[in-house]
Amino acid sequence: MTLIDLNRYALCAALLLGLLQLVSCGHPSRLIADTEEASAAPALAMPWADAFSPFPSVLAVANPAASHPVSARWRHFSIPGKQATHYAYGKVEGRHAIKATSRSAASMLRQSMRVDAKRLKKINFSWKVQGLIPGADLAQRESHDSPVRVVLAFEGDRSRFSAKNAMLSELAHALTGEPLPYATLMYVWCNACTPEAALVNPRTDRIREIAMEAGPRQLGRWIDYERDIRADFEKAFGEPPGALIDVGIMTDADNTRQDAVAWYGPIFLSP
Repeated sequence: MTLIDLNRYALCAALLLGLLQLVSCGHPSRLIADTEEASAAPALAMPWADAFSPFPSVLAVANPAASHPVSARWRHFSIPGKQATHYAYGKVEGRHAIKATSRSAASMLRQSMRVDAKRLKKINFSWKVQGLIPGADLAQRESHDSPVRVVLAFEGDRSRFSAKNAMLSELAHALTGEPLPYATLMYVWCNACTPEAALVNPRTDRIREIAMEAGPRQLGRWIDYERDIRADFEKAFGEPPGALIDVGIMTDADNTRQDAVAWYGPIFLSP
C-alpha cells in the first residue's frame, strides 16, 4: 500500500468515524416486511425496547381504534471509540418515555423498516430537554452536539454521491456490510440558530438537520410535534425522498465533552 493509499484510507476512516456518530450502521430486524404491510397498518407505533437490555416493550397506539397496531423492538448502537449514551425507560408526567443521559457520550437507539416514498406522510414525536449543551454548535464539526435528535434515513441513488461520500459509503460497506444511507434527515435542538432552518451537517452533505428549537425558551417542558416528512425532506435536500428505511433517536455530547439529559416520547408514522 502506497503512502497516498494510506493517507486516503486514514481520511476515510476519520470521516467514517465522525459520520457513524450520527448514522449507525448495522443489521437490526425489520419492522415492516414490505410496502403493502406498511400501507395496511392503521398507524405505525414504535414502542421503546432494546434487544439486549431490560428496557420493557411499551406499546404506544397513535389511533385508539386500532386493534392491532404494529410494534417492534428498538436496538442500541454504540459508536467505536465513544462512550455510550445511557437510555432507560420510565413514565414522566404520565407519558411513556425514554430518558437519555449523555456524559461526553454518543450512541443511538434505532430500528429498521421500509416505507415506500409514495406512502410517506407525517411523523409525530415529542421530547423534553433538561438544558442546552454548553459550547455546542451544529455548524462546527468539533462541537456538533445536540441534546435531542430524531433521525430518519432514506434510500436513494448512491451513484449521485460526491467522491467523498462514495468513499465513505464504500468503507462503511466494507466494515459493516451495509452502505451509508443515501440521505439522513434529523430533527434537532440547537443553541443558537434560526428555528425551522435546514442545516447541512459539517461532516457530509448527505445529512441535513432541521432545527425544531433554538435556545433555552422551551427547556424543561414536553413539546409535541407533527411534521410532514416529504415536505421537510424536500426543504432540506431540494429533491423528493426515497423510501424511509430507518428511524432513530440520539442524544450526544461527546464533541463538547459536556453532559446532556433529555426524554423522548413514542414516535408515530401516519398510515
